[in-house]
Amino acid sequence: MKYVICVPDGCADEPLDALGGRTPLEAASMPTLARLAARGEVGRAAVIPPGMPPGSDVGNMSILGYDPARHHTGRAPIEAAALGLQLRDDQVAFRCNLVQVGDDGTMVDFAGGHPSTEDAAEVIRALDEALGRGAGGEVEFHPGVQYRHIVVAPARWAEADCLPPHDLTGHPAVLPRGPAAPELIALMDASRAIVGPSKLAANQVWLWGQGRRPNLPPFREVTGREGALVTAVDLIRGLGVLTGLEIVEVPGATGWYDTDYEGKRDAALRTLADGADVFLLHVEATDEAGHAGDLEAKVAALEAWDRRILAGLVEGLDDLGPWRLLLLPDHPTPVELRTHTSRPVPYLLVDSEVDGPGGVYSEPATAGCTPVPGHEMLGRLLAR
Repeated sequence: MKYVICVPDGCADEPLDALGGRTPLEAASMPTLARLAARGEVGRAAVIPPGMPPGSDVGNMSILGYDPARHHTGRAPIEAAALGLQLRDDQVAFRCNLVQVGDDGTMVDFAGGHPSTEDAAEVIRALDEALGRGAGGEVEFHPGVQYRHIVVAPARWAEADCLPPHDLTGHPAVLPRGPAAPELIALMDASRAIVGPSKLAANQVWLWGQGRRPNLPPFREVTGREGALVTAVDLIRGLGVLTGLEIVEVPGATGWYDTDYEGKRDAALRTLADGADVFLLHVEATDEAGHAGDLEAKVAALEAWDRRILAGLVEGLDDLGPWRLLLLPDHPTPVELRTHTSRPVPYLLVDSEVDGPGGVYSEPATAGCTPVPGHEMLGRLLAR
């Protein structure tokens, strides 16, 4: 038996007047998904536990079968693991976004114009030289992907409340609060002298998502199965590192609308054929469209999932033998809100050999279902 977990990041949404009261999932042309839902099981999953922030770190930890209420320590240390960073006990990691803040203090763009990874890395290295290790400072700047980077700081810096910049888009940029806030704010302010004059659209860094290294038991020990994943996002890659999953690289995976959907699909099929039991296939595009408030892009990304991944994935899985597939996002990212919410998401569970009750995969169609705790969904997938 082969198992696939499909994660269209942030694809769940709300009914929209622009779509005649439908959600993007209802409006998108997704014939393959509709056929799978008609022969599978649909329901709702509470991927974000009560009281926890609705981030991809929490949601994807749930999807991989780990209860975030037990294991989550913060977003940034997961991304730090993706970069090969080994945090000491006296260190804390922060997510470091390249952002654009307006002269009036408004968060204009949490993604700093989506710079290329190469251009961003040049600026992050300059920041480390001027404000970090190069200046004999206490902090370290580490380049990641596009606008997403990591700062490692002394453990005392963890004592601050920091808002994610994507929660502030179009609103005043609320600065960190708490005992460590002055040091964080000073570093963010100082970054303007380096980022502002660069060729990037960004004009400073924004620190948030701090935490110490989490302790996650290996996926193989927990499930008894070999797992792998493909993603363009360091956060998901970091979960793979921390749980011992094989991380499959696809050169055309960008984390943006132009990602290589077929490359990820083919990587999943190839890795499963080579012996992996479980494969997680993650695409960021739907989440990015939600944050951008771009309804057209979100519908297009959903249709790309159906046409460029699901259709060929099902055909390829059939060639490998019996299979089971779980599809669900890690959280909603409604285009009107442009940020994550904690609402339960629709899930689809399909078995190639055993038909389920059938249904429709959408938010309204599953609204009456009792939500299943997100970290229990993996067990349902692997039940046979």
